[in-house]
Amino acid sequence: MNMIYKQTPLYRFLMFCNETNLERTILDCGAGGETPPLGLFAEHGYTTYGIECDPVQIEIANTYAREKGYTLNINQGDMRKLDFADHSFSFVYSYNSIFHMRKKEVNQSIQELKRVLKPGGLLFANFLTVNDFRCGDGGDLGENQYEQFDDDLPVIHSYYSSDEPDVMFSDMELLYKEDRVLERIYEGTQIRQGFVDYIMKK
Repeated sequence: MNMIYKQTPLYRFLMFCNETNLERTILDCGAGGETPPLGLFAEHGYTTYGIECDPVQIEIANTYAREKGYTLNINQGDMRKLDFADHSFSFVYSYNSIFHMRKKEVNQSIQELKRVLKPGGLLFANFLTVNDFRCGDGGDLGENQYEQFDDDLPVIHSYYSSDEPDVMFSDMELLYKEDRVLERIYEGTQIRQGFVDYIMKK
């Protein structure tokens, strides 16, 4: 029985990827964690690669891969400077990862994702928006950038208006964009999360 992954927007990205005639090679930037979504793509016949900055999260992801019998090829790396040649992958994505840095570095990372993408390839990225319940909390770094805490560790979160990331994709074709606001219960409290998702074609 196939795993059902909690990163549900990536099912839509998979649908778009499946509709192309490109070689099924995909890169995940921010690929660690207990249920790495690269497994979703591995289940559908993709050759997968991932980069992650945290060695602990890499080991967690690779443990999951071994248990499932997948070869996900997740290694340590930095999406601000990807260690891959130009036009290496048909598909590239960053899910809930790229906004954990200052906006200047986010832009740098998007340029790197585009660089390693093949002509005609597809890119998925999502961004936190100013509609998120945490926007405004923590140490103010300016331009809706804040140092906040996740699991008692300091983490930067950059928040965007719904159209603010558009300029980073001005050289690509827009296939899908969704401005999402989620209301859910987290640790007994109702919270509001804001995201904007992009699927772009090079």
